[in-house]
Amino acid sequence: MPEPAPAPRTPLLSLDEAVARLVAAAAPCALSAAEEVPTNAALGRTLAEDVRSTLDVPPADNTSMDGYALRCADVRAAGAVLSVSQRIPAGVVGAALEPGTMARIFTGAQIPPGADAVVMQEQCAPLEDGRVRVDAVPAVGQWIRRRGEDIATGAVVLARGSLLTPQALGLAASVGRAALAVVRRPRVALFSTGDELAMPGEPLKPGAIYNSNRYTLSGLLQAAGCEVHDLGIIPDRLDATRAALREAAEGGDLILTSGGVSVGEEDHLKPAMREEGRLDLWQVAIKPGKPLAFGAVRRLSGGQALYLGLPGNPVSSFVTFLLAVAPVLRVLQGREPGGATDARCGVAVRADFDWPRPDRRREFLRVRLNGQGGLDLYPNQSSGVLTSTVWADGLVDVPAGMPVRRGDSVRYLPLQGLLG
Repeated sequence: MPEPAPAPRTPLLSLDEAVARLVAAAAPCALSAAEEVPTNAALGRTLAEDVRSTLDVPPADNTSMDGYALRCADVRAAGAVLSVSQRIPAGVVGAALEPGTMARIFTGAQIPPGADAVVMQEQCAPLEDGRVRVDAVPAVGQWIRRRGEDIATGAVVLARGSLLTPQALGLAASVGRAALAVVRRPRVALFSTGDELAMPGEPLKPGAIYNSNRYTLSGLLQAAGCEVHDLGIIPDRLDATRAALREAAEGGDLILTSGGVSVGEEDHLKPAMREEGRLDLWQVAIKPGKPLAFGAVRRLSGGQALYLGLPGNPVSSFVTFLLAVAPVLRVLQGREPGGATDARCGVAVRADFDWPRPDRRREFLRVRLNGQGGLDLYPNQSSGVLTSTVWADGLVDVPAGMPVRRGDSVRYLPLQGLLG
């Protein structure tokens, strides 16, 4: 009898298409629940509503320099001498300025009524009789920060969906916001399968490996603003895998696993997923990485939790998280997906290395900025070399089939930008 024909290969998806599908599936699941937190505890969270200012910033005209507030009409030429009528430090409201006088004023202090310019102290010379000589002719408005020039009353200073950075917290505080409404953190259930996995601190049996992906993925999830429910290592049994999926779905918005997602791989995860929900196995045209599983698990209480299964190799799992999972997490939090498929991300940097043998897949090489403004390449780009992810500060996005020559301009993606 003739041998059966081999099963057709699963067609490769482009990264852009894969991320577009993931984002489209995640968008209806975007978290709507919000909670109010103190402004100084909101770092890294996503705003659930616009922040509008209830005041002008600055609230009054003030000086951006230490110096003297005066009337330009009183200084027609350099060398004019004026008497000092008052001293105005920051936080003190001065009296109206009399013609022919000036006020000693300090950075941030409110401009007294009648003054229309500030002359910096370096351009003034105190005299023995207490008066001050002005050695420069001022222009109207010089060194004055006008009321509301930064923020006007009613202006939206931070838009819904914004990531709250340190500077965003400062901006919220500048308009008097002591608390902010933020999107609830995504709850992500994480587990590993495989009897070959051991936990750090345990003795390694023959054929066993330590479960590094559990720690890498948990750290990435926390850095992406998630609450992590770590279910640990699940025994290599169908019933245990199904039970883990049910538990993960009840408490999670997203379930994340690594390993056991390759086409043709013998694993309990695929049949368990098909019993508990739905599953698609994708082959994505990227290196490192390629296998990616996507689906959903039904909740007994109603609804479903999204599911993503990453490849098992440590670097493949790390890179695929940055490329495919991070955009989903941003969308769940009501933000733009961003990431490697966003043309606005990445910067052009000089390659200080050669990559003469390109792959037919789109490659993401681990690199690091050097002191000369170029990029160095980690010498071993194998998907099992986790040290490369610690050494690197970014990825170079190399189009399929394109070699890189020393001196070429390449697209550099900082790791922090892919995660944030």
